[in-house]
Amino acid sequence: MITHKPRVALLAASLLLTGCGGGAVATPDQEPAVTRPTTSTPIPEVALEVAPRQLPGLGPKTWAKVPSEARQAVVVTGRGRNSSQSTVVLYERSDIGWEAGDSWPAHNALRGWTDHHRAGDLRSPIGVFTLTDAGGLLRDPGTRLPYDHGSGFTATGTGFEGEPLAGSFDYVIAINYNRKPGTTPLDWTRPLGTGRGGGIWLHVDHDGPTQGCVSIAREHMKELLVALDPDRHPVVVMGDAKSLAR
Repeated sequence: MITHKPRVALLAASLLLTGCGGGAVATPDQEPAVTRPTTSTPIPEVALEVAPRQLPGLGPKTWAKVPSEARQAVVVTGRGRNSSQSTVVLYERSDIGWEAGDSWPAHNALRGWTDHHRAGDLRSPIGVFTLTDAGGLLRDPGTRLPYDHGSGFTATGTGFEGEPLAGSFDYVIAINYNRKPGTTPLDWTRPLGTGRGGGIWLHVDHDGPTQGCVSIAREHMKELLVALDPDRHPVVVMGDAKSLAR
């Protein structure tokens, strides 16, 4: 499904210059009454494991920013304030609480995290952001998000550790930090101003730190794209563990 037109080459070139930074509690069912010999050992009660009503690892300040309607949350937890390594977990909210999917290794920005992202600071923004738009150099893998497919997602050059960047934008999900939701990830609108950066995406990992984005393995990006459902109001919650616990 292609719902956006690819942007012109000038827009794509601009992105590559500063892109990627730039319910109720369930209870056990009652067993039917059974006649048993008086000498038998009573059957112990079975405790039902209940999923957490709140996303694990989040403190009150962070949790308060998660929209009440959100039923999917991509939680990105950084190893440290200045670390470029993190983990990603997709949580789904059901009637019994938030249930975690697999944990995936990830990269974030070279210098770690910040509460006040600026263009070129090489830190990923801390916060809770909605996820509404996707795209990539490769065709739509079956996502329910609006998907912009085109050559504007071509990545070139090398990363901070000399690794090739080719293929990094094969699949991307725009993080709604300083951008206009409902547009292609290539859209250059910056509501907070260009000085606050933009082009912050979830994208394919290139085995090294990013400029500001969060990257995971190609197969995990495809899995995430297929899983996200706009009717479940997905968000990303991202930052180092200490910051998220505030």
